This record gives sequence, C-alpha cells and structure tokens, in this order.
Amino acid sequence: MLMNYHEPLFRPPSEGNSLIFQVTLGCSFNQCSFCAMYKTKQYTEKPLKEVLAEIDRMAFLGSRIEKVFLADGDALNLPTEHLLRILERLNARFPALRQIASYALPNNLKKKSAQELMALREAGLSLIYYGIETGSPDLLKRITKGATREVMIAGLNKASDAGLKISATVILGLGGKALWQDHIAGTVDLINQTRLDYLSTLQLFLHDSVQEEFITKFEKRGGVFVPQDDAGMLQEQYHLIAGIEPARSLEFRSNHASNALPLKGRLPDDRDELLKLVEAGQKGKIPLRPLYYRAM
Repeated sequence: MLMNYHEPLFRPPSEGNSLIFQVTLGCSFNQCSFCAMYKTKQYTEKPLKEVLAEIDRMAFLGSRIEKVFLADGDALNLPTEHLLRILERLNARFPALRQIASYALPNNLKKKSAQELMALREAGLSLIYYGIETGSPDLLKRITKGATREVMIAGLNKASDAGLKISATVILGLGGKALWQDHIAGTVDLINQTRLDYLSTLQLFLHDSVQEEFITKFEKRGGVFVPQDDAGMLQEQYHLIAGIEPARSLEFRSNHASNALPLKGRLPDDRDELLKLVEAGQKGKIPLRPLYYRAM
C-alpha cells in the first residue's frame, strides 16, 4: 500500500486534485465546540522518517503532481526544522510542484516567528487555510476557539508579511438569531484589519456528536441559542459582503456545500453584483441549494 491514510481524512474543497500527505494526525487543540472533524483522533506527530518514506514511495508520480496538501488539521504545529525537511523532499521528488498547502491554527501562527514563516515560504509552503469563524470576542469564547481576535489579526498579518497566501473561512449562523449582528460586525472588523487572499463562508452545521457541547458552551455565557434559518443566513451574508473593505482585492466564495446560495467574485470589485445575487436569493428570484445537498 503506497499511502496509509488514517481516517477520517479532511481537506479543503479546492485541494480535491492534490496529493495528500498526513504529517500529523488530528488537531493539537481540538476543543472548538462546533467542530467534529477530529473528535475521534488523538493528536499525533508522524515520525519524520515515516513521512519522508511516504514521499519517496509516491515519487513515481514525478512531474504529474502539481499540488500537495499537508494534513491533518495541524501540520504547522510540527517543529520548523521538521517541516523544512518535508518541504525539501517534496520539491526534490515532485519537480512540477506549484503549490504546497496546509491548514493553520491561530496558535500555529502565534508560535512560529516571522523568520520561521519566511523560511517555510522560501522552502515551498505557499498557501495556508485558516478558520476565522468569527471576529466577535464574545462568540470566540462561546465556541472555545482558543484565540482572541488580537491574536488572530497578528498571526494572519505575520503570515502575510512572510509571503504566504491565506485562504480564510467564516461560519455564518455561529451566533444564532440573537447574536448575528455582533458576529458579522466583529468579523467584518477583523477581516478589514488583515490581508487575506481568499475568503469563503460556510453555514453552521452541527454534527450530532458536538451539538450538545456547542449549545451548552454557548448558553453558559447567557442567552439561548436559536439557529438561523436560510433567511437569517442570507441576511448575514449580505451584511458581511457589504461591510468588507479589504486592504487589497480578495477572492470571495460561498461555494462550499453547506451554503444555501453559491457565490463567486472579488471584493471590493464585484461587491454590487454579489449583493444583487443575495437580494435575489432573499426574494426567491433564484433558487437556494436544497437542504439534502448541503453538508459540512
């Protein structure tokens, strides 16, 4: 067997054509109350020797491999020297590589120095996927994100300064009906203080295994969590798009399967057109994605 994946295996939608190497298993934080991705795994760092051997075994693909994704959810938690060895081997075995990507947690970017991030970029790491989720200080505590907005802003800008491209996500519906305005206002403010290359939205979907934990933690800080319906989600989407004033043009997407309304464009360039599409969805002039097609 060439690749010995430890299931479940997750990757961003845009990494569908990438060769995936699991360099870590699970997530070192693994406490976000909305996330069920790695609840069945204990965080483990795969031995460097094992990872390098897997890369060597796949070298027969040679110039056919243009993109590599480093899994699981926490590859950047590895020591920098460890990562540099992996990047070096990937470039040696796959000469046509044009992108190496991984997820990045807030604590990853907090711990890595600017020099370390620059070294990783120079060695071939080109794109990180980062879950902002929300910019609301209150909601960040309610969902046990494990980071403040200040930590996230500093980390994202440090990664951008190092030359890394950043693809960030926001979760619509995270504040429910009661806190949606705080959620969107805080998120817009955070985004406007960073330099993102890509931004996408998901709609909140709570797996059965985390639903009770999410609601308990949310309501511990007061109030009752009432989920947003599609009308509420579109209202959030509208105000998010309307409020973002990026430092530089960014690519915006809501094409993840969880979204009621798939969108694609650039901000601020295509803002008016995107808002018109959301309005059309709100008025029923264009169909929303059926519930049975939606999933996280």
